[in-house]
Amino acid sequence: MKVLWSELAKIDYWKNIEYLEQNWTSQDVMNFITKVEEAIDLLETKKISFQKKNYRKLYKFVIVKQIMLYYLMDNPTIVIIRFWNNYQDLKSFKIE
Repeated sequence: MKVLWSELAKIDYWKNIEYLEQNWTSQDVMNFITKVEEAIDLLETKKISFQKKNYRKLYKFVIVKQIMLYYLMDNPTIVIIRFWNNYQDLKSFKIE
């Protein structure tokens, strides 16, 4: 499977890293990056699919307790849509 990142996913990813760098340790930053890489590896190798949502072909996966990875399945491509911080207001959640 090929994995692509939406522009929102890229922005979310780097914002989460910036937040961790400012407020947590470098080990926490590395743990986040590692968990994202592991999740993407699982998706690429088709070893797992995660919780399906009721919107289109949207799925979600817990990266860490506070951050969810949302992605769309569009065979043979997986599109990472968002890295959503669970403390944010869901009313502002957009995937496009």
